[in-house]
Amino acid sequence: MNPSPVIIKKYSNRRLYDTAGSRYVNLEDIAALIREGKELKVVDAKTGQDLTRVTLTQIITEDAKDKPTGLPLELLRQLIIASDEVRQEFVMWYLKSAFDTYQKVQDAVQNRLGEVQSAILSPVDIMKRFLGTSPPSPKAETEPEMDALRKRVAELEARLEKGPPRKRRKRAKH
Repeated sequence: MNPSPVIIKKYSNRRLYDTAGSRYVNLEDIAALIREGKELKVVDAKTGQDLTRVTLTQIITEDAKDKPTGLPLELLRQLIIASDEVRQEFVMWYLKSAFDTYQKVQDAVQNRLGEVQSAILSPVDIMKRFLGTSPPSPKAETEPEMDALRKRVAELEARLEKGPPRKRRKRAKH
């Protein structure tokens, strides 16, 4: 069951109010909530109109101000020229394709990081493989100790089977 979304009310003075946290928030706060995995819905405080899509788009454009990333300038110009329906379909297709590609790259990176991490966790093993020696198994290290203990136990059992040792009598000195 999905938890109910956090409701953000947008007032006519452009202020945003987080009803769950009982506090005013800004676009950065909303972006942080989304990055934390929270579901949210932005609504006009007066009319109740859903403004989530517009607000998320605003977050992306505000973020793009600081960094020269995002959609190429010529593509943005062509989107403005195109009709609304064509533009919307294209943007949806473009973003889905970009997101799918991003996910594939992320998955590949995560798989590769897992391989690298396992290699980093055992540098001694890697060096031994590189040098042509295999790492000693824990069994090989404890084998001599186990053999010595087995031998000692066998000796003690043999002594017990013989019975208690006889006491020697002291010879009397004359």
